[in-house]
Amino acid sequence: MHVWSILGQKGGSGKTTTALGLGVAASLRKRSVAIVDLDPQATAANWADRRASETPAVVSCQVSRLTQVLQAADERGADLAIIDCPGKSTDALISAAKAADLCLIPIQPQLYDIETLGSIQDILTLAGNPLAAVFVNRAPIQGSRHSETQEAARAKGFRVSPIVLYARAAHGDSGNLGSTAQEYLPDCKAAREMLALYTYSYTTIKEKRK
Repeated sequence: MHVWSILGQKGGSGKTTTALGLGVAASLRKRSVAIVDLDPQATAANWADRRASETPAVVSCQVSRLTQVLQAADERGADLAIIDCPGKSTDALISAAKAADLCLIPIQPQLYDIETLGSIQDILTLAGNPLAAVFVNRAPIQGSRHSETQEAARAKGFRVSPIVLYARAAHGDSGNLGSTAQEYLPDCKAAREMLALYTYSYTTIKEKRK
């Protein structure tokens, strides 16, 4: 079973939207997926309550139970577990990073988010330096702020995904219904961008294991 952790030390960076979007992308490709919601706000679990489909499975758990929850998912045949982390919880982020084959770090194209990358690097070091990649999320449709943010992350020593998730209404509109952009409007740009991030993440893991 692969484990992907969505890390960030700032609320509003789009961690939950990313976790749900990637989880649905994997499910639509016939992979068995468990989304582990570590956030006390339980946003992912609340989304699952609104959802008609039983896949992907969403489990809300405390950090102290993360190892047991991941083991149970593996034993039940999950191909992929995606950990949706809270912001500003160092213990949760370290535990999630330690468990991960890949850490994905969404940042918005603004200085406040870029400034958190130093703390994220410290967390990754404490977790044993797992494979990690920054990607720009909620980027403005117009302008070059996303590319400037990518360069800033590279300057701090991070691997940076070429995939950018732009600020698209389909993410919020679909989440209100317990779905994702890929289900709500399968051919929209938001859906295609999330699929591209899933493909990038899956390919990155495959290349690591060669």
